[in-house]
Amino acid sequence: MSSKTYVPEGEVAPASQIGATIEALAATIADRRHAGEESYTHGLLTGKDDDVLKKVMEESGEVALAAKDVARASQEQRDAEVDHLRYEAADVVYHLLVVLERYGIDLDEFAAELNMRMREDERPAGAVRLQPEHVKRGK
Repeated sequence: MSSKTYVPEGEVAPASQIGATIEALAATIADRRHAGEESYTHGLLTGKDDDVLKKVMEESGEVALAAKDVARASQEQRDAEVDHLRYEAADVVYHLLVVLERYGIDLDEFAAELNMRMREDERPAGAVRLQPEHVKRGK
């Protein structure tokens, strides 16, 4: 675990921090489909396609700029710049999960796509895979 993180006292850490977090976030995003107009996520799920797609592009650009800031940072500035990069990366992941939900790609299907890109010796045992007819490599 990073020196920047902790598990609250009295709570038990899940087997996979990132897995539990992504699953909880994806479930929250799916639930927002039925939220009211006041929900930012609801608007991204039900509004114009371009709104959420532009956000993914915007946030991805911000990650690239934040990474450049880390690369150029002095030793004194580096920690703050890394924190900013982490913040921007979280924005990309959130907006990407909104896009996946909007277009009906669940986390298992997304995981299968990632797993298909790994060699057998890299892939976790029991990892979900795509059915052969759904394996697409580019257009």
